[in-house]
Amino acid sequence: MQAWFEKVAGMFRTAFITGDRWKLYLEGLGVTLQIAVFAAILGMLIGTVLAFMKLSVRRNGKRTILAVIANVYIDIIRGTPSVLQLMIMWFIIFSSAKNGVVVAVLSFGINSGAYVAEIVRAGILAVDKGQMEAGRSLGLSKAQTMIYVVIPQAVKNVLPPIGNEFIVLLKETAIVGYVSLTDLTRAANQIASRTYDAFMPLIGAAVIYFVVIKILTVLLGRLEGRLRKSDNR
Repeated sequence: MQAWFEKVAGMFRTAFITGDRWKLYLEGLGVTLQIAVFAAILGMLIGTVLAFMKLSVRRNGKRTILAVIANVYIDIIRGTPSVLQLMIMWFIIFSSAKNGVVVAVLSFGINSGAYVAEIVRAGILAVDKGQMEAGRSLGLSKAQTMIYVVIPQAVKNVLPPIGNEFIVLLKETAIVGYVSLTDLTRAANQIASRTYDAFMPLIGAAVIYFVVIKILTVLLGRLEGRLRKSDNR
């Protein structure tokens, strides 16, 4: 047993301590978080616009051109793999780009926007239709009622699934190694190739991912708890 612990300790030193390799994990984690955060912000902006486009209808109840465009966008993005979208962005659309992080942010932001659109749309539709009627009866326009009455209530429905979307997005960034970006996963692979031992670098990266996502999950759970308390008042 002692020999086994000594072996594991040696593997840990080789994977994390020797040559200050822990810095490579830290830099990789920074790239991962940078891409995830900015892609989430971009996805929120795109998704919100798409949601309102999809909800737009004519007076006769038929969908508008904007709604059709939003549906096509969402269908295409959700119907193709995110890794393929990333490779198209890097090797075709932005083939001359030098900043891979920006390309990754755009790719993941565009991808996330399709899913956020459905989350926002569902959150708005979950608000009772009587709220719109009540706002109009008070003399507010349709736009004013949406901004001051419907959207504040929809935010409570939207925040928890948006948090889950961010967690999914954080894990999906592990594919950026396909475009030569050194994120956490690629950093672990690079160290594994140097040490000729894949066990400790990959397990270490998995633990780091788990800790970060666990922290986000706990924070998301507290947010949901506060939202439920506000609903019970």
